Amino acid sequence: MQLSLKFQKIIFLLLIILCLSGLISPPIALLLGLVIANLTGNPFLDLNHKATTILLQISVVGLGFGMNVNTALAAGKEGFIFTIASLISTLILGYFIGKWLNIEQKTSHLISCGTAICGGSAIAAIAPVIKSDEKQTSVALGVIFILNSIALFLFPAVGHWLNLSQQEFGLWCAIGIHDTSSVVGAANKYGTEALQIATTVKLARALWIIPVALFTSVLFKNKSSKVKTPYFIGLFILAMLLNTYVPQTALVAPYLVNIAKIGLTLTLFLIGAGLNFNVLKSVGLKPFFQGVLLWIFIGTAALLFIIKFS
Repeated sequence: MQLSLKFQKIIFLLLIILCLSGLISPPIALLLGLVIANLTGNPFLDLNHKATTILLQISVVGLGFGMNVNTALAAGKEGFIFTIASLISTLILGYFIGKWLNIEQKTSHLISCGTAICGGSAIAAIAPVIKSDEKQTSVALGVIFILNSIALFLFPAVGHWLNLSQQEFGLWCAIGIHDTSSVVGAANKYGTEALQIATTVKLARALWIIPVALFTSVLFKNKSSKVKTPYFIGLFILAMLLNTYVPQTALVAPYLVNIAKIGLTLTLFLIGAGLNFNVLKSVGLKPFFQGVLLWIFIGTAALLFIIKFS
């Protein structure tokens, strides 16, 4: 029996309070979101995407207050080659898989960009450039969000099974997991050093949205669309600079980082709450298969390279 809207809102708000309490981890929050989306429903579904975007950006900036610039530069330098190689190879492979599976070109390109760069953020930036319709964008986002949900549980388990170091895992999940939210959630579960490396490498990777969007505009012959620049990354860098070079920041930094981690937990709950059965059903087998193949490729290739050369 369908619950009343009022009761749905009460349950939803109680779970939000639970996420804000700090008593549950990001993976559990995601799982709770998935459960609530498919059992009672999300009464705020129309606000969900905007809320998750804003919360994620605020949380990422807050995490910057727990990071050191020198450590970040070292991590970014190590991840630079991985980023370029994985980005180019994923886009090329995605193109040919899309052709092979006969997937609509715009949907295929959005899935490839989401896998290659930073998940939903990349899709949101690329979609207006290629003028994709709501169905094409929704399918690509659905593929990415489903795989993100799996990655949040799978990657830490594999990392512990292979005895990956904090550095190795941070680098691996920054490359192998699509969305920044799941990257930070998985790395936070693995350890502090992994969190610092993963966040830095992932945000550096996110900057590739701009050149990829420009290349896409040429590929799809659309020169009129504007590219959405991820400006919050600049605030993240500013937070790191303050934490590294302004001693007084140490008085408030731990509190800001804790608030950011709670914000991330709430973000993942809302992401889960947006993945109801209708979203899963609308994805389709071929686009999902493309996403899985690309994900296996980038995750496996990155892991093997890291184990061999790090």
